[in-house]
Amino acid sequence: MTLALRYAVRSDVGLLREGNEDSAYAGPRLLAVADGMGGHAAGEVASAVAIAALTDLDEDLPASELLDVLAEAVTRANHILHDMVAADPSIGGMGTTLTAMLWSGTKAALCHIGDSRAYLLSGGELQQITHDHTLVQSLVDDGRISPAEAATHPQRSLLLRALDGSSDVEPDLSIREAQVGDRYLLCSDGLSGVVSEAILHRTLATVAEPDDAVRQLVELAITGGGPDNITCIVADVVDSATAVRPPSEVSVLAGAASNGDGRPMMRADGTAGRTHVLTQTAPQAAVVVAHDDPVPRAAGGAAADEAAADGTEPEERVRRRWPIVKALLALLLLVIIGAGYAGWRYTQAQYYVGEDAGQVAIFHGINQNVAGLKPSRVYQRTGIPMTAVPVTDQGLIRSTISATSLAHAQRIVGNIRSDYQACQTTYAAIRAYRDKVHKYATELAAYKKKHHTTQPVRNKAGKVVARPPAKPSGTAPSLGDCPKAPGTGASS
Repeated sequence: MTLALRYAVRSDVGLLREGNEDSAYAGPRLLAVADGMGGHAAGEVASAVAIAALTDLDEDLPASELLDVLAEAVTRANHILHDMVAADPSIGGMGTTLTAMLWSGTKAALCHIGDSRAYLLSGGELQQITHDHTLVQSLVDDGRISPAEAATHPQRSLLLRALDGSSDVEPDLSIREAQVGDRYLLCSDGLSGVVSEAILHRTLATVAEPDDAVRQLVELAITGGGPDNITCIVADVVDSATAVRPPSEVSVLAGAASNGDGRPMMRADGTAGRTHVLTQTAPQAAVVVAHDDPVPRAAGGAAADEAAADGTEPEERVRRRWPIVKALLALLLLVIIGAGYAGWRYTQAQYYVGEDAGQVAIFHGINQNVAGLKPSRVYQRTGIPMTAVPVTDQGLIRSTISATSLAHAQRIVGNIRSDYQACQTTYAAIRAYRDKVHKYATELAAYKKKHHTTQPVRNKAGKVVARPPAKPSGTAPSLGDCPKAPGTGASS
C-alpha cells in the first residue's frame, strides 16, 4: 500500500483587511500555512519567506529525516527574517505563524509555531493536533480562564511564540502515523477564530471533495464576518493504488506567497463570496464634511425646528447641499473606476491551463466570472488533443489548473505533454503487440491448413519436420490511465 495525498488550498483576504498576509503551500508531500503579522507589507513578506524556506522539502525524504529537515528549514527562515530586519529596520516587528506537515510513506511530521492550526478528522472524530502559542491558551492551560472565556478574551490574538527573526525559534515538532481515510485541515486563525469547531467538524465530515470543502470553509468564515485573512488546506490520505480519484500531483501556492506582493486572491463563488467581491474597493481617501453644514434630515419634526431656528427653509438647505452630493458621487465613480482598473491589472498577471477547441491551452487571465464577464483569453494552444491525455489530466484540465506565472503554466503544460507522449508510446506498444498476435494467428491458420494440426509434425522415425509458429511472448501492454485510442482495440 502506497499512501498519498488528495488536497486543495484556498486563501481569501477577508472582509476587513486591505491585503492578504497569509501564505500557503500544498504539494504531494508538504502542506504548510503561515499567517503573517506586522502590516505595511511586512506581514506578507514574513509569511512568504516561511513558505519559501519549506517548498524545497516537497520531495521523497527518508522518514527518519523529516523532523530534522523541518527544524532546519524553520531556522533558516528565521535567519532570513533577522537579516531582512537588520537591513531594513522599517520592517521590524514583522513575523509569522507556521503550521506545516511533511510526509514520507506512512509517517507525517508536524511542525507548529503560533496560532495557525492543524486538525485531524479520523474515524468520524475531529481533534486539534496543534497547541496554540498564545497568551489566552496559556491562561486556559493554567486553569485561570475557561475555553469559552478564551474565545472572547480581548488579548486572544497575542502570540507568545512566532517566527520573527528576533530570537531563536522553538517550534513544536512531532511525528504521526498516517492512515488511509484520514482528513487533515491546516488553517489560519481567520478560519478557526470565526467558525466553530462543531461546524468545522460537520463540514469536513460531510463535504467529500477537498476542493469543495475549502470553498465552503472560506465562505463560512466570510459569512461569519471575515475579520481576518482566511487560508485553509484540506488533505485526504488515500491509497494511490486503489483510490477512486487519484492523488494530487500539482503543487499550489496561495495567498501572499503566490504573487509576491500580497494582493488578495480572487474570491470563491457562492453568495457570501459574490457579496464580498462586489463590496471590495481600492483604498479610499477621507471625505471631510464641514460640521457647520450637516446632512439635512427628513422634512418635519426636528428638521423643521432646526430650519425655523436659523431662518433657512428646508428647500434652500437641499439646494445648498447639492454641490457636495455631486462631489461625493464623482468621488464614488472614481473609486469604482480605480477598483475596476486594479482588478483588470490583477487579471493580466494571472494564467491558468484549460481546454480550448478540444486541445490543451494556456489562458491569460482568471477563470472566474466577474460582473457577468470572464476576464481571460487564450494565450497559447499547445496542440495536445484533450482526448489523448490521461483521464486524470483531462479532469484537472477541464476544471482548470491555476498557475502563478506564465513560466509556471508552461511547466504544467510540460508535465501534461510528458503524460500525453507516454500514452502515445503505450499506444504504439499495444499496436505492435496486436500486429504480432495477428501475424501469429495468420501463420498458425496456414500451418493448420497445411498439416491439419497445430502440433509439431514428425516423420516415421520421430524426427520433427515441421513446427507451428511461435506464440508471441508477454502480454498486451496496459493502457493504465490513458484513454482509449483508435487502433488500439482496447479501452481504459
